[in-house]
Amino acid sequence: YFPGLGCGTLAVLEQNEAGIVLLRSFDWNDGLFDVTWSENNEHVLITSSGDGSLQIWDTAKTKGPLQVYKEHTQEAYSVDWSQTRGEQLVVSGSWDQTAKLWDPAVGKSLCTFKGHEGVIYSTIWSPHIPGCFASASGDQTLRVWDVKAPGVKFVIPAHQAEILSCDWCKYDENLLVTGAVDCSLKGWDLRNIRQPVFILLGHTYAIRRVKFSPFHATLLASCSYDFTVRFWDFSKPNPLLETVEHHTEFTCGLDLSLHNRGQV
Repeated sequence: YFPGLGCGTLAVLEQNEAGIVLLRSFDWNDGLFDVTWSENNEHVLITSSGDGSLQIWDTAKTKGPLQVYKEHTQEAYSVDWSQTRGEQLVVSGSWDQTAKLWDPAVGKSLCTFKGHEGVIYSTIWSPHIPGCFASASGDQTLRVWDVKAPGVKFVIPAHQAEILSCDWCKYDENLLVTGAVDCSLKGWDLRNIRQPVFILLGHTYAIRRVKFSPFHATLLASCSYDFTVRFWDFSKPNPLLETVEHHTEFTCGLDLSLHNRGQV
């Protein structure tokens, strides 16, 4: 906690012949924890903030935000835009232990999901099943929700530690991965949640984010407070493919390019 310090900056970058250049930047009066691109407008993105609000920005405009949603009562730590066809929905997760569903065309949340008994660190839409998302929490559980049904679909006691990140496999609608403070990554098959289908060990501090590859069914990447980024293939006897040690501080986020197979 750093009281009194604080504002966040959204930096929009572009890669061209000159390298990576700053296209636009926007300031907000509190820290920004997460960002998600619109799936139907290449200029629009949403951030989540330490003041509990979500902000909609348009990179084609010099000032912003276009809209602010302020409903969470504590830090809004996670935000994700749905990727299945036919719906434009956003889910946010907060330290107030709730997840909220939003339609960016509507000025208030559509629904609030309650059940977690700890802060929510991660909320991720299924890339396969419309209206389905997963949440990871400090209560040591992974939960799966359906926006069309009340209550939670699955509660998985995935770790004996806070879970900071989760993601869905892009090639198997039943497979998710969790990353936790216990330094482990675990794979979960929703058809049998009694035990993990894989456990990946190697990080030496808490795992902050994990992402499945958009190109390979068994490949994933993770980053950690141990300053490293690691690449894994859970189908191999020795699943750790590579450890990248370029960072000199906590490695808090990562994503894999949908366009360039090798780019992270």
